[in-house]
Amino acid sequence: MKKQILSAAFIIIPLINLIADNEKEIKATLNHVTVYPDRARLTCEAVTEIPAGKTTLKLTGLSPYIDAQSIQVKGSGEFTTLSVNLRNNYISNLEEIPEVKNIRNQIEALQMKIEDEKAAISTLDERLSFLQANKAVLVKETTFSIEQFKSLMELYTSNIEQINAAKLKKSRLIKDYERQITMLQQQISDRMNKNQLPSGEISVTVEAMKPVSAKILFEYNVSNAGWYPSYDIRVDDITKPVLIYYKANVFQNTGVEWKNVKLSFSTATPWIAGNVPVLNPWFIDFFVPVTSETATRGEVAAYGVARKAPVMMENVIMADRNTFLKKEAEAVPVTVEKRTGEMSVTFDIATLYSIPSDGKTQTIEIQRTTTPAEYKYAVVPKMSPHAYLTCNITDWAKQSLLSGEANLYFENTYVGKSQLDINQLSDTLSISLGTDPGILIKREKRKDFTSKKIIGANKTDIYSFLITLRNNKATAVRITVNDQIPVSSNSQITVEAVELSGGKLNNETGLVTWDLELRPGETKELVLTYSVRYPKNQTIILE
Repeated sequence: MKKQILSAAFIIIPLINLIADNEKEIKATLNHVTVYPDRARLTCEAVTEIPAGKTTLKLTGLSPYIDAQSIQVKGSGEFTTLSVNLRNNYISNLEEIPEVKNIRNQIEALQMKIEDEKAAISTLDERLSFLQANKAVLVKETTFSIEQFKSLMELYTSNIEQINAAKLKKSRLIKDYERQITMLQQQISDRMNKNQLPSGEISVTVEAMKPVSAKILFEYNVSNAGWYPSYDIRVDDITKPVLIYYKANVFQNTGVEWKNVKLSFSTATPWIAGNVPVLNPWFIDFFVPVTSETATRGEVAAYGVARKAPVMMENVIMADRNTFLKKEAEAVPVTVEKRTGEMSVTFDIATLYSIPSDGKTQTIEIQRTTTPAEYKYAVVPKMSPHAYLTCNITDWAKQSLLSGEANLYFENTYVGKSQLDINQLSDTLSISLGTDPGILIKREKRKDFTSKKIIGANKTDIYSFLITLRNNKATAVRITVNDQIPVSSNSQITVEAVELSGGKLNNETGLVTWDLELRPGETKELVLTYSVRYPKNQTIILE
């Protein structure tokens, strides 16, 4: 019987070893991350030894937010890849976040301090025991005078008090350290409850005819990561080109830190289907009120669509949805480098970066351009006494810009924020650079030319305004002045432009525009006068 048990044991042990050899855990180095506006693509590389036969290679410690459809595995070596699978391991958690590691280090330091204080208390206890033991011996075997006895008791009492005071002080320190440890452990508990994540695992089953060395490349997409653009737009002088600092604001909360990786920022949107939307048939029919008869027949209609039509339409939609999902799964995202005329633009960053998994934004400059621009001031004296500097950039599409927030700097001074909007159909991109105090604007009513008259059955109101502009800058400027006259929406009301000082009037909107050029130190005056005629028994509010 013992021989049979031993024989079975010798058979089972090789089988266990064989099973163990068929599964191998590997580590891969994350070396490249391509960040999209709403996700990221990670590239890892692993070097391992593959034994003969079938082996399952497990890449562990990955993010739990991996898109299974995006995984690509490429290998170099004499082996065949049989299958690729993804799962989340809820037992083996991800590496702790740096903040938790720091708290653990603080706890360890406090625990060492507690050990030191306890050791000191133990030494004090030894001293106390020694004093008590010697006190009994001295009192029993020695004859003292009253003075000697008093001195001995004072010395004994003084030492006891010092020892007890020292022990009390150290006990209080220990309690304080323990309180700090409890608070730190609570912080860890709070953070672990929020940040405890399962570990992603990619399993690759391979087959080799003989033991080989293999290099395996893993690529996959993860969510909870992305980037968005922002800009610093600088104008040192309106005679010089505009400087545009293009910045990428990257964030990630994937559960795994990106340590010393090469970063690329892509404007591609691989999550959006590349298929042209399909218009399905739009069936309509007469509205049929709900009655007991139609309800019994099951022919109830709503919103002008017959009941039978939606059933047919639903079949069409479901068929199209299945086709759509199939095509989306088969489509491979295409990312290109920064080349004009392509579908997307990719910015490759030469410097290696580390991006922690904390969701915080890290700003990286990706491009700096000097662009010729046309500077022009725009003023609306009726609404504001300020002159607004605008920068018009031609061929802006070549800059590979995206819409985003921009910090504005004019003459080395921060002037505010603006929104860069590239969703324009014009060849010229207009950017507002804020106000310039070097241009003075004033609009005032000309009282001598403003009047109200009644002639017959009609009343005529005349309004006149003087617009004064002065250029206090050392350079000539171009300026567009916008004002308005009212527009009649009633045939009994007649509006006429009396004097516009050469301004262009848009009769449909009432907008009056002047395009001027002001030399350094020059002052110009514009007159805006209009009349409004209407029945005298009516009232119009013009001011």
